[in-house]
Amino acid sequence: MKRMILFALALLLLIPVWSTPLSVEAAPSVSTHAESAALIDVSSDRILYSSQGDKSMRIASLTKIMTAIVAIEHGKLSDQVTISRNAAGKEGSSIYLKLGEEMSLQHLLYGMMLRSGNDAATAIAEHVGGSVEGFAYMMNEKARLIGMEHSSFKNPSGLDEEGHYSTANDMAKLTAYALRNPVFREIVKTKVKKAPNPNETWDYTWMNKNKMLNLYDGADGVKTGYTKIAKRCLVSSATRNGQQLAVVTLNDPDDWADHTKLLDYGFKNFPLHPLVNKGDVIDGTSYVAGISFGYPALESEKNQFTSQIQMNDPASANYRLGEVGAVHYMLSGKPIGSVPLFMKGSPRLKLDDHGAFSFSGSLGGTSGGADKWLFIVQYLFRIVFTGRSA
Repeated sequence: MKRMILFALALLLLIPVWSTPLSVEAAPSVSTHAESAALIDVSSDRILYSSQGDKSMRIASLTKIMTAIVAIEHGKLSDQVTISRNAAGKEGSSIYLKLGEEMSLQHLLYGMMLRSGNDAATAIAEHVGGSVEGFAYMMNEKARLIGMEHSSFKNPSGLDEEGHYSTANDMAKLTAYALRNPVFREIVKTKVKKAPNPNETWDYTWMNKNKMLNLYDGADGVKTGYTKIAKRCLVSSATRNGQQLAVVTLNDPDDWADHTKLLDYGFKNFPLHPLVNKGDVIDGTSYVAGISFGYPALESEKNQFTSQIQMNDPASANYRLGEVGAVHYMLSGKPIGSVPLFMKGSPRLKLDDHGAFSFSGSLGGTSGGADKWLFIVQYLFRIVFTGRSA
């Protein structure tokens, strides 16, 4: 009977319980030349600016952001990938791979993200997904899990195809999710990459097409895109004072200038407001915060933060995993994030913030929240089917 109850609890935990990140109201005005645009704070998932952000549009090679994160999460970077005829002959931008050539998945990812190689994207998809169609299915599943409600992927490269589209807001969510992956972060901030070339005596040398890396102080990603139908598309990111922002523009003839404008706008108007530091004793308790937590907010919003403590049942899975409770933070009465509470000296405090399974920013449920529930589900299933808790 106990096992059946735990099993039911595990299934219930698969149902999302987090809320959408808080939207911005009464923010200063700003405009761009883009048909659609969005600005997001990476750690919290808060959309700081959006103009026609839910309009479905072609996204060209911005698609490769999804291709990269799916490949990183499901592939093995050291794998040697054999280039197929389909990949070698793919039209559009290319890193000039040859039929039968072998290249590591890691180097293919660099070639795809820095030079926008459609041949690399196709080779990656065939290797990780078994086929382009199989990989497209994985892309759409990832989109669903991230909460990209207005997106559909048909191929890994972004070549124009019926039914292949996304929105500025969805691509902002995807970018924030991907930038929390250290492998992805390292690739997209790289300005120049060399890779072995089995066909010549010289190595491949790939220069990143993303000019923002040189144009904007603190720029650290992410991807350019263009087709005749989609026009100029760009996603950029930058980090200043510990805060990372990302901008998406679709069909923007002046994207370099507009990205500079939106990044400046975000850093100026929505700085991170620190609410608690990891290890701080929480007022009214003998417990400490499991992670540091800050949230981007307007100056007019900084006095609207509130918090509420909720203790876990000692018989609950969370409590057995060392989390005695949580502090839930609100802005203007709306939930924005949750910080786990631990006993002083808990070994969980030695883990990084991701390892602490925090909601680390928003309850919008991309990485931290989803990982936490997945871990708990796995933990409960272990108890149910093995009778062991460790």
